[in-house]
Amino acid sequence: MSSRPERPCALIARLLAAASLALVVTGPANALPDDRNQPILIEADEAVRDEKQGFTRYVGNVTMDQGSLHIEAERITVYHDAKDADRILAEGAPAHMQQQPEPEKGLIKAYANIIEYHKAEDRVQLRENASIEQEGSTVTGDSIDYFITEQLVRADSDKSREDSRVQVVIEAAALDQEEEASGDTESE
Repeated sequence: MSSRPERPCALIARLLAAASLALVVTGPANALPDDRNQPILIEADEAVRDEKQGFTRYVGNVTMDQGSLHIEAERITVYHDAKDADRILAEGAPAHMQQQPEPEKGLIKAYANIIEYHKAEDRVQLRENASIEQEGSTVTGDSIDYFITEQLVRADSDKSREDSRVQVVIEAAALDQEEEASGDTESE
C-alpha cells in the first residue's frame, strides 16, 4: 500500500469509475446469453387482454420469469405493437426485478414503485424510490435510467424536494476489483 495521501479529485474519479464498472458492465440488460431464448412465464391472480387498446394487464401477486430474469409486482402491463411487446410496465410497492448478468457475477437487484422497459429506446427506467444493487454496491435516487445500447446509467433526484439526493454506496471489494482490472495497484 502507498503511504501517499490520495487527492480528493482522484478519489472521486475512482469512486465514479467503480460505480460505472459495477453498474454499466453488469447492467440489468446484460443477462445470461440465452435468457432471451428462454420461454416467458407469467403468473397472476387475474389477466385481461385488450386487443383494441393493445395491452395485456396482469394483476395480483404477479411474477414474470424468463431465464435468469425474475420480476415481482402487484401489476404488470405488457403493451403490444404489431405482434411483439414494445413496452412493459411493472408497478408495486416496490416492484422488484433481478437478473444474473454473467455466470460468475452476483445477481443485479432493482427496486422501484415503477419499473418500465422501452423496447424502441432499449432502456429500462426505475421511478419512485428507485435503487439498484449488485454485490453490496448500490445506487439510489428518485429515478434511474439504464440505456442498454450505450451501457449508460443515469440517476436523478427529485428536484422539487430538498431531501432528495442520488446516493452511491460502493463496497471496498468493488474498488479492489476495479483496481485489479485496471492494473492500477499502488503496492510498493
